[in-house]
Amino acid sequence: MQKIYTTKATATGGRSGKAKSEDGVLDVTLTVPKEMGGDGATGTNPEQLFAAGYSACFLGALKLVAGKAKVKVPEDTTITAAVSFGKPDQGEGFTIGADLEAHIPGLDLGTAQELVEKAHQVCPYSNATRGNIEVNVKAV
Repeated sequence: MQKIYTTKATATGGRSGKAKSEDGVLDVTLTVPKEMGGDGATGTNPEQLFAAGYSACFLGALKLVAGKAKVKVPEDTTITAAVSFGKPDQGEGFTIGADLEAHIPGLDLGTAQELVEKAHQVCPYSNATRGNIEVNVKAV
């Protein structure tokens, strides 16, 4: 891989701790959701951070493939990533899954779905997770 950009973040305390980027711009308190046995304290969790990163990256990939197809993606286009934490059907440990929904105003659903499928092929998050976790993508 030819690295274009590298960043660092450091976590302390695990799921009930803190995470901070090397430049200090990202500086969050980590908490465990009530559904996972947490106390409901104010903070974020790794799944929320993953959902935010995946949705932003996927929108970038969507804009890239749309541009190549000479399709205008409106500014109010959104990607919503629902990231789930759970147990695998077989084996030990835990797993995550992601459902991505693309809302592309003014574009017919068929064209939008084609672009979403193409974006799923070039998005770095999609490529990193392909074959490892369940990811579903659709235009809405």
